[in-house]
Amino acid sequence: MPYGLGQFIMIPICLVLLYLAIVKGFEPLLLLPIGFGGLLANCPLTGITAPAMMHDGVVTFLASGIPLMTGGVIEPGGFLYYFFKFGIDTGVFPIMIFMGVGAMTDFGPLIANPKTALLGAAAQFGIFFALFGALGLAAIFGSDFFGCDPLKAAASIGIIGGADGPTAIWLTSRLAPELLGAIAVAAYSYMALVPIIQPPIMKALTTKEERLIRMPALRPVKKIEKICFPLIVLLLCAFLLPSAVPLIGALMIGNLAREVGPSVSRIADTMSNALINIVTIMLGLSVGSKLACEKFLSGTTLGILALGLVAFCVGTAAGVLMAKLMNVFSKDKVNPLIGSAGVSAVPMAARVSNKVSLSE
Repeated sequence: MPYGLGQFIMIPICLVLLYLAIVKGFEPLLLLPIGFGGLLANCPLTGITAPAMMHDGVVTFLASGIPLMTGGVIEPGGFLYYFFKFGIDTGVFPIMIFMGVGAMTDFGPLIANPKTALLGAAAQFGIFFALFGALGLAAIFGSDFFGCDPLKAAASIGIIGGADGPTAIWLTSRLAPELLGAIAVAAYSYMALVPIIQPPIMKALTTKEERLIRMPALRPVKKIEKICFPLIVLLLCAFLLPSAVPLIGALMIGNLAREVGPSVSRIADTMSNALINIVTIMLGLSVGSKLACEKFLSGTTLGILALGLVAFCVGTAAGVLMAKLMNVFSKDKVNPLIGSAGVSAVPMAARVSNKVSLSE
């Protein structure tokens, strides 16, 4: 596709993202930097996303005739290139995001009602749907469709179904770095578009009576339980799934700082406000930089976006259906609308569940 035509297509798409963020208020903290990053990436002749270039060094000779290489000359890259290289390629941004999320999360309802963890488990069906879908694409279009090992590519694409941007970036940077840009764009775009994607699915799978179910108040959770919870989760993760410790550890240290109380309130406040806000800005711009037309408008990227969308819908539906199944066997009914919050789009999915239930 000609470069100018690609820009002509992508700039309106980025403006739509900005419109949704500014006018409609759809997750502006994510869509605003992503959309603006896409605009920057598609501005011609700016080099904002260009990588650093190393030119050959200059050879000089000492008086003795011994050649001396003075070193290569580096032409600096654009600032969005460095944001992406430092924060997303290395996996630093996801870890910092998880610290902030942990500091904002109250695990009290989960501790008081552990069976709701099943809703989160069911919502991960979208991951497996996308995984098998990606393997299907590789079988149809050839094993080199994704430009890397098909199974690793499928696993990386599958994580989009969980609607968890930081986890998608972390996993893809280790399994299929060639797909990191496309997967980051897909995961964060669908996280930001949760208010558009989820409500129709939630209403289609539930009746008016189910949406009006009032759940009983949960038992009070003691402070010692909240403090022990992140420590126990971290130790279990270290023994059962050590590869996930960097992300789970960051989540749990943020939560522990929240629950300890006044003695570390400054740390918890920094994690849940300044840190996560700064990282969100840089991460959004970095993801938006991959909306450059030459990177975005390809068959591979569009296939990943399509799979991710369907997988996200499947994950939402699975969470809602699991809640309905739980109501069949449990006398304490749960409102099926909370099943959609089982996907990992935190806190967007929970807000949507609350908003839809209040509208009823």
